[in-house]
Amino acid sequence: MTTDMKLKMLKSMTDEEDKDVLSTYLSLAEKVVLQRAYPYENVSKVPMKYDAVHVEIAAYMINKRGAEGEVSHSENGVSRTYEDGDIPPSLLRAITPVAGVL
Repeated sequence: MTTDMKLKMLKSMTDEEDKDVLSTYLSLAEKVVLQRAYPYENVSKVPMKYDAVHVEIAAYMINKRGAEGEVSHSENGVSRTYEDGDIPPSLLRAITPVAGVL
């Protein structure tokens, strides 16, 4: 998936219109995916099999803006709780870390 396709998908998943903001969050999410998938290697491009989770993580980060680190919130019958202060483990489980034998 090309970067433009990821930006288009991310824009459709969020209320964000600013291309610079979308690109920034895609870049941040890319680092999350690469750190999880390649903890011991220096890889600079997200593998195609992780394109969807890459965009999902970016969308999660955008949608969570303004409520970073929120553990619990309740207002008018609406409750918000995050799994932790960062990317939820449920998204990270889709990424299999690469390891080698010494």
